Amino acid sequence: MKKKIQALQRKGVRIPAPDSVEIGNEVPLERISGDGVVIHAGCKIYGSETLVLDGAKLGYEGPVTVENCCIGPDVQLKAGFFKEAVFLQKVIMGFGAHVREGCILEEESNAAHTVALKQTILFPFVTLGSLINFCDCLMAGGTSRRNHSEVGSSYIHFNYTPNQDKATPSLIGDVPRGVMLNQRPIFLGGQGGLVGPSRLAFGTLIAAGSIYRKDELIPDRLVFEGTPKAGRVPFHPGLYRTVKRTFLNNVEYISNLMALMQWYRNVRRQFISPDFPQPLYDGLVRNLDRAIAERIGRLGDFCHKMEASAHIYRRVANPDPSSLLLTQKQELAERWPAIEDVLKRGAGRGGGSDLRDRFLERLQGSIDAAGRDYIAAVQSLSREQSSLGTAWLQGIAERIRDAVFAIVPSLAQRTK
Repeated sequence: MKKKIQALQRKGVRIPAPDSVEIGNEVPLERISGDGVVIHAGCKIYGSETLVLDGAKLGYEGPVTVENCCIGPDVQLKAGFFKEAVFLQKVIMGFGAHVREGCILEEESNAAHTVALKQTILFPFVTLGSLINFCDCLMAGGTSRRNHSEVGSSYIHFNYTPNQDKATPSLIGDVPRGVMLNQRPIFLGGQGGLVGPSRLAFGTLIAAGSIYRKDELIPDRLVFEGTPKAGRVPFHPGLYRTVKRTFLNNVEYISNLMALMQWYRNVRRQFISPDFPQPLYDGLVRNLDRAIAERIGRLGDFCHKMEASAHIYRRVANPDPSSLLLTQKQELAERWPAIEDVLKRGAGRGGGSDLRDRFLERLQGSIDAAGRDYIAAVQSLSREQSSLGTAWLQGIAERIRDAVFAIVPSLAQRTK
């Protein structure tokens, strides 16, 4: 341990209290930069996949534990626990953070104190306040640190149902337009919550104190919820009284992640540079692969419960045997293997090669002008050029959705 810490210090890593720092035997020292990195007292670093790049600062406000994280340049993890997450340039996480598997925080996204994330993807500039639990969601929107999507303090994304499933991911914005970094921000007011799975359009504002249980697909709307009416009704464990919205929103979420994967593979990789080296790119793709696998697995768990739910529904609701809900449940239960196969195969499909190639040609002009600065190059695209990229990514998502809905016609619906 002492030799490892001394080796890091010789590289230039500043470790003010070396006797209080722990470095796992499996951590490759060549993956920890020496240029401007600071590791404060009480920090613990584990994992063979861990990567720490120039200017990263760990533990300024309190001890930090890092396990198999990829930490980009000038990232500040001020205090907390971080496992199997990726942090791109200039991300800041405040005191008491708890960031776990499947998280990707893109450039300049940040959070104040006591924020919990898992299977969460934040696009550039997204800002989280304090005392927030925000797992199983993707959030986009905004154009800069002064014009960003934000989640107010004391907010919860409700991601676990009374029937004990997590088929609850929420798409706050979307991938095809969100990656262009030119959309209206989304605001989720403090002391509130969003019940997943949900979808929100760019420009949505949810008033403080609202617990929002719906989708809002019309841009630039202020939405608010009142206090629910008190009441008592029977609860039947295992009974799902509706399945269509849950299934559709899960497929929408997964297809957006797959579009994001194509963005990473075709666009992000062109920005490999000292600020975004190959190991950081590899960590980004690896975590998104894990996120896709997580969402497919959670949707599978949901579908596997449909047969039992149908039995309960027949018992307590006495429906017509031709009930559409029963048909939907039967299709999900019986046809999940085919759905799963489509989703897993869809993860590797690029799709729309003509649109992709035309967009990449335009992007190359922006790279020639802006260099390997990802944000500057993307934001220098004209509206017409970014629309070309959006159409390419939307086509990827639509083809995956159409293939899934062909298997379950009772649930088919053209989503926006």
